[in-house]
Amino acid sequence: MTQQYAERATAAAPRGARNADLRDLVVILEDHKRRKQDVVVSASALSFRDGNVQVEGMERQITEDGVTDVDGTYRPTAVADEGIADKLKIPTSYLRRMRAENVPLLDENVNAWLRQQPDRRFMLRTFRGDHTPGTAPAEGVARALMSDSYKVMDNFDILLAALEGVQKSGHPTKVIGCDLTDRRMYVRVESEAVAVMAPELLSGYHSPFDGRSGDQLPLVSAGFVITNSEVGSGAWSVTPRAVMQVCTNGLTIPMDVMRAVHVGAKHDEGVVSWSEDTQKKELEVITAKTADAVRTFLSREYIEAKLREIEAAAGRPVTEPTKTIEHVTKTLKISNEAKETILAHFVRGGQMTAGGVMQAVTSTAQTLADADQAAALEALALPALTAAAAHG
Repeated sequence: MTQQYAERATAAAPRGARNADLRDLVVILEDHKRRKQDVVVSASALSFRDGNVQVEGMERQITEDGVTDVDGTYRPTAVADEGIADKLKIPTSYLRRMRAENVPLLDENVNAWLRQQPDRRFMLRTFRGDHTPGTAPAEGVARALMSDSYKVMDNFDILLAALEGVQKSGHPTKVIGCDLTDRRMYVRVESEAVAVMAPELLSGYHSPFDGRSGDQLPLVSAGFVITNSEVGSGAWSVTPRAVMQVCTNGLTIPMDVMRAVHVGAKHDEGVVSWSEDTQKKELEVITAKTADAVRTFLSREYIEAKLREIEAAAGRPVTEPTKTIEHVTKTLKISNEAKETILAHFVRGGQMTAGGVMQAVTSTAQTLADADQAAALEALALPALTAAAAHG
């Protein structure tokens, strides 16, 4: 698969994607793999200039890809800014304000704190800028500033290892959507071969998108979502997920997640490069764990048991929709903008129960352009069910 998709990768491939297919995700990840550069660097070699990260004084690194220049200018993403704020103990809101209103003050603050501990070491994850021979290196991208003991588990390698695990599980599945942001990768997988009838859960419900009826389309398919972060925004994980046929709402079940954190031994200074043997061993574990997770999450017994648990609370009537959704969104710290959409979807769904609130949360998640926000909202669907049922 790697060679097949690599031919399509170009230097202009975007950094992210929303609701992409697997083929397009692989194209982007191949480009990331080509341009990524991870370096362990002392604070004395780092500075801010015009709001950008400057690396100076690092020796050229000889890697399997050739001679690599580390020195250069790297434009920070919002994720990198958060890492810089965290490592230097600068309030994130203050750093964002300086970036928006006073970049010279931002440079001064960051540089002052870097000079406090010049020997402190960090891992700087970057994308190299494209470089034409005989010209100055193009500006790169600073993706994250992290601990020098961060264990690198890249999206492309995780994806291939996890998909191998899915194949080894023996279950027929399909990838139904992929998201990629500066923070995380999400790959949603469904098995229509493991689908159960849920007439009680979907009784009286209509899709807020096209009005289709849950009474006529009561199937719920088993599935899961593979997630990884290359920048410290979460562990590699496989989380079970149910998919409603009537509206394609996805219901993640976070309490049963299988995960692995990115913590390892400290790295030496310079470009970070894993040995082939180390990578192989790490990815073999990912493959094995994914296969185990798939066998569990794609069993009929598992999905039926989870639906029974959900149905126990889902039938609780909601007599005051506005007050109930106000209570749910306030309790779960859901934004006012999302609250208004949830209420609209609840009304259009026509299911005046706690289960209808849950469905409105998951359908609203589908409408969000920001994949991280969408995933976070979908993960709140079961807590929203509980809150709505308790509120009555």
